[in-house]
Amino acid sequence: MLFNNFLYIDPGTGSMLFSVFIGAAATLFFLAKAAFLKIQLLFAGKSTREALNAKRQKYVIYNEGKQYWNVFKPVLDAFEKKETNVTYFTSYNEDPVFSSDYKYVKAEYIGEGNKAFARLNLLSADVVLMTTPGLDVYQMKRSKNVKHYAHLRHGSGDATMYRLFGIDYFDSVLLTGDYQKDDIRYLEKSRGVKEKELLSVGCTYLDELKLKMEAIPEEKDHKFTVLLCPSWGPSAILSKYGEKLLDPLLATGWHIIVRPHPQSKKSEAEMLERLQKKYEASENIEWNFDRDNIYALKRADIMISDFSSVIYDYTFLCDKPVMYVNADLDLRIYDASEVYNEDGSEKRIWQFTTLEKIGIELKEEQFSNIKDVIQNASDSPELAKARAEAKAQAWMHIGEAGERTAQFMIDKSKEFDSNSTEAK
Repeated sequence: MLFNNFLYIDPGTGSMLFSVFIGAAATLFFLAKAAFLKIQLLFAGKSTREALNAKRQKYVIYNEGKQYWNVFKPVLDAFEKKETNVTYFTSYNEDPVFSSDYKYVKAEYIGEGNKAFARLNLLSADVVLMTTPGLDVYQMKRSKNVKHYAHLRHGSGDATMYRLFGIDYFDSVLLTGDYQKDDIRYLEKSRGVKEKELLSVGCTYLDELKLKMEAIPEEKDHKFTVLLCPSWGPSAILSKYGEKLLDPLLATGWHIIVRPHPQSKKSEAEMLERLQKKYEASENIEWNFDRDNIYALKRADIMISDFSSVIYDYTFLCDKPVMYVNADLDLRIYDASEVYNEDGSEKRIWQFTTLEKIGIELKEEQFSNIKDVIQNASDSPELAKARAEAKAQAWMHIGEAGERTAQFMIDKSKEFDSNSTEAK
């Protein structure tokens, strides 16, 4: 019996070990393939080397998951409009790209996790564009055969709200607004890393959501709606307050939409299941897990959130008031924690200082009287002006981000071609 117990592996551990095995096998496969290609190049004649080099791709875009389709679609549309071939690798096997009628976008599903990283680590390309942070920090390593790695910002908030060193080793970062540049430059200097090319191109996904939202018809028989949009983690309002906030909200009789952060379904599944079960008999609560947030945003009359950047999606797209619950977010794991003022004090990030200008703070002691608080939280010319100023700072070149991003990649490749010609 004791021997059998030692042999037993629980299903969770078994699944994890299987994933590790599959990832390791995929990595070994691609490493072996790369080694084989190197040997070919070493012993091959000129014609063979030219044939192998012909596999090099000028432009590669990598999408790590379904939530980033709106980020890349405007870029792909721009390449299509320019009749320029682009390779699109995706880790989402049901990516909408496969049902899109593209002629110049060459799409391929490359798997998830280690399998995808093994493929990406061995790329041969002029320019690689991605939203995935952590290049040369985590599993994803720079390929010696990629000339330029570009990181595309997929949020209008601070560029320092990545986990530590998230964008340090990219060659360029394409920003949504100029305000994001200063803090990146500060980190480059303090860490002694190579200075990146910084270019404000606008926000691709907000451009895409704006078009989609404009096409949504107005809701018939509209009922006053409160949208609760938390971030995730112990400091987020849903996990921190739960019933303390939901009970009084439901007592208002208004329609309440709760849209948890996508990561909550993975990291806080037990908490979500508990709350959904508790309120399953309540008719005025709706749990929203749609891929696109625009349908929930469009229906809401006011949003309540915490430190989630969705506040800015709602503010910029809908121009309606927001309420926020001040959360003690621990910044120590983020780049923002290493940005300081001239006097040595830690710098407060833009999205927090701006939130205080465009939003209305909701305190825990006000939860019990939340209906009156929301009814008295009237909009004002000052709030409207602050929203407009924030939008101008964080969402530049509205409607142009896809075109500007694609053109950056094309210009960068031409620059390499020009340098190569001059070298000869």
